[in-house]
Amino acid sequence: MGVIRALAIVAALAGAARAEVKVDWAAGLVTADGLGVADRHAPSPAVARGTSRRAAEDRARHALREAIDALPVAGGGKVGARAKDAAVKARLDRAIEAAFATFAEPETDGAWRVTMAVPIEAVRQAIAGPRRLPEAGDAGPPVIVIDGVTASPAVGTTVAGRDVATVWVTEPPAYARDAPHVRGHATAGAIALDGMQGTAATLYVIVTAK
Repeated sequence: MGVIRALAIVAALAGAARAEVKVDWAAGLVTADGLGVADRHAPSPAVARGTSRRAAEDRARHALREAIDALPVAGGGKVGARAKDAAVKARLDRAIEAAFATFAEPETDGAWRVTMAVPIEAVRQAIAGPRRLPEAGDAGPPVIVIDGVTASPAVGTTVAGRDVATVWVTEPPAYARDAPHVRGHATAGAIALDGMQGTAATLYVIVTAK
């Protein structure tokens, strides 16, 4: 392998170590980029592309683990501290292993660039355990918009005393256009509602106060 090619690979791997990570509370996703360099000693180009794709995904998952560990948890602390519990760590490991690709593109030299994502709701469930539907099922409103919340996004924020799925936005999204609106008041990782309560199956769209 030539010196220039070797330096190029080292630079590519260094770039992968600084993979871009995003926490999108409005989309409810944590995403991370990964780069996999093609194995020049692979028996065929197809094999080289396969191994580089897996390497890219593994690097993205590594970045996802670090980003998820740093997420704030409602009531204080970080996700990484909760992962000291073996059961929580095992569920987080499964969530990260199940990360899905939102972008994948092969390079002309056989390398791959990917972006992998883990839902923040999967992180919440890893900490709190699986969601349990109420005895009445999911007959409540599928979406409720909570207006005027003065709080920062955090994993595991309870709404009306329930562990529920949430997204945090500054403007209600199009899919919530016809959803009911209520006012919310946040204290210590919990949001109390003035009005419709919803159920454990409801998605709460939290509109933070500007």
